[in-house]
Amino acid sequence: MTRGLMIAAPRSGGGKTTLTLALLAALRRRGVGVRGAKTGPDYIDPAFHEALTGRSSLNLDSWAMPPALLDDVMAQACLDCEILVTEASMGLFDGLMDPRGARGAPADIAARFGLPVILVLDISGQGQSAAATALGFATLDPTVRIAGVILNRVGSPRHAAMATQAITATGIPVLGAFGRDTQLQMPERHLGLVQAREHGGLDELAARLAAQAERDLDLDAILACALPPHIDPVAPSTIALPPPGQRIAVANDAAFSFLYAHIVAGWRSAGAEIHPFSPLDDEGPDDRCDACWLPGGYPELHAGQLAAAGHFRHALARFAQTRPVHGECGGFMVLGESLTDKAGETHRMTGLLGHATSFARRRMNLGYRSATLRHDCAIGVVGTVLRGHEFHYATVTDPGLDAPLASLHDGYGMDRGAGGARRGHVSGTFFHVLSTAGTLS
Repeated sequence: MTRGLMIAAPRSGGGKTTLTLALLAALRRRGVGVRGAKTGPDYIDPAFHEALTGRSSLNLDSWAMPPALLDDVMAQACLDCEILVTEASMGLFDGLMDPRGARGAPADIAARFGLPVILVLDISGQGQSAAATALGFATLDPTVRIAGVILNRVGSPRHAAMATQAITATGIPVLGAFGRDTQLQMPERHLGLVQAREHGGLDELAARLAAQAERDLDLDAILACALPPHIDPVAPSTIALPPPGQRIAVANDAAFSFLYAHIVAGWRSAGAEIHPFSPLDDEGPDDRCDACWLPGGYPELHAGQLAAAGHFRHALARFAQTRPVHGECGGFMVLGESLTDKAGETHRMTGLLGHATSFARRRMNLGYRSATLRHDCAIGVVGTVLRGHEFHYATVTDPGLDAPLASLHDGYGMDRGAGGARRGHVSGTFFHVLSTAGTLS
């Protein structure tokens, strides 16, 4: 039976991803069948999980996913592995203010599935005071069990000993002490880490992470913490989003890589086929397909190459004359008239929608979104309510004249106005879909 645990921290930037990847790499080196998962809507960390384990990594989000879907995704995550390591987003208890158990907080996932939590504590700049943090996290919520602590960014053996003695005196075990290592810092850009598929030294990084984990962590004690997740029986028809077609052409390269594994798994379980193509290689969607999906990603880093991809543009335009095309975030930008990069150079895009976007004047847009569709399109019929999130730095410099695709609200139900666009068979939005929430009558 698969056993699981969660790697969490008091805040973002505390070292969760590095410790998670080190644990995944070390367990795989030991021959353990290990898989990663991620709480929240992040795309980038799961790609690293997959690269280091050879198994897909799924997202678990208590706000965007209804309970039945959460159970289904967790059941999928537990297939074909011995240990499931779930990496938390943000701080362990961070999320919306309510409702309890569905705030989007990692603690919701830990409590729902009974996942023991290993807390990563960045103790740079402190010693014994780390015990107060550990004890506070262990006692804040009785439904969340802190199974142990890993010390991170430890400066010396004496530094580790000071914190370890104070924490173990509270009854919380210390399962390792990760020293500072600048070579383990991974390059970042505006949406997070540089993508796994773009990381030139990933095998070398995995080897270094595994070696440090074997040296600095008590892997046997960590494995002993893991327990089988509590999963309610899953309805056989539970999928996140109905497939937009029987054969779906999906853009897949360094510019278009943000596609949730649970969405694709749901499409396949419903009988759909996925046909990848690369706009960066000037490929168009397979003409045998009956729908096309342009995921998010980093088109702004490849705008010149996309502008020069004449075959891609013409093939996509021909496809869109008779079949649905949908773009999310980066895909939405490429469906517009133009994209201006951070250097201020404007590049022609596909022009299937009328808006223009720019990175020359960046502004972060971040948060949960509920979207009610105003039109039939690839992601649902009019009145369908979808849940997901927005995270981008692009600004719309010209909204165009297309009809808005959806009415948006944030995680607290506050009106965010109209969003996205639709013209003919083409639709797009900055909003990333995680699941269908139902249909308004």
